[in-house]
Amino acid sequence: MKQVTISNAFMTLMVLDYGAIVQKLLVKGADGKYTNVVVGFNHPSRYRLDENCLGACVGRYAGRISNGGFELDREKFLLYHEEGVHLHGGKEGFNQKYWNIEEVRYEDDPYVKLSYKSKHLEEGYPGNLTVTVTYKLVGNALQIVHEAVTDRSTVVNLTNHSYFKLDDSPYVDDYELQLNCPYYLETTEKLLPTGNLIPVRNTDYNFLLSKKIGVKRLDTPFVKNIGSEKIAELYSNKSGISLKVYTNQPAVIVYTPPDFPGICFETQNYPDAPNQSDFPSSVLRPGETYNNIAIFKFDLVP
Repeated sequence: MKQVTISNAFMTLMVLDYGAIVQKLLVKGADGKYTNVVVGFNHPSRYRLDENCLGACVGRYAGRISNGGFELDREKFLLYHEEGVHLHGGKEGFNQKYWNIEEVRYEDDPYVKLSYKSKHLEEGYPGNLTVTVTYKLVGNALQIVHEAVTDRSTVVNLTNHSYFKLDDSPYVDDYELQLNCPYYLETTEKLLPTGNLIPVRNTDYNFLLSKKIGVKRLDTPFVKNIGSEKIAELYSNKSGISLKVYTNQPAVIVYTPPDFPGICFETQNYPDAPNQSDFPSSVLRPGETYNNIAIFKFDLVP
């Protein structure tokens, strides 16, 4: 595996070519010391056995697709699935592929750009898809830009799967979470969307005002407030670090795993959009460019 490290005055980022993985993201504190704010492994080889998509680019379709596939332009495409559920791009999604390191800049606003070419019918998806992901440090923020083009109509939904951890606590229950999301997607026992958007008010999923995450584990699609770029804010009282999340995507999957401390903000389109006509379209046509921008901005709160 190849590793690239870029830095500015506020942050240091380590990226692997395997899975386009964010291995470490070090944020500089007021005392000059650095805190790694993502969950990961020190030894890159361990990622080959990872089943949690730690820090990786997830695709061709992040999240779940129902019915073992989808229909596009009157043609049925069958995907790898378990009991009808296709997850995060299939058996060997983008998180398990070696990406090409296309470009690295170490000077002002440093960045690393990686690419991957997904062949027609890889994991069952139509079209030869060329994907790029660019990780860029801008001041105290990490900007992640996913882009893709295709030679045949297909569906695309990409995201970064970093688990954020703002302090050394053994859980994230005491983190303060605020979501600029007035609705969440109702899901089945298999975490597939039913198609219903449910108002968060008077539910356990109401994070319109900042509150502690608590003991309830989340694996929930939230719908962003229309007209807003900011979608989430996270704060650790223990470390004083806050994280603000901005995106051009309509939704975020908030995931707090049951077996280790961390929280994912998977900025993306709705899960199962290829099978839900009322959801925002995930179709990418030849001549179009898929564009997913996410910004993770860190601050030290007194």
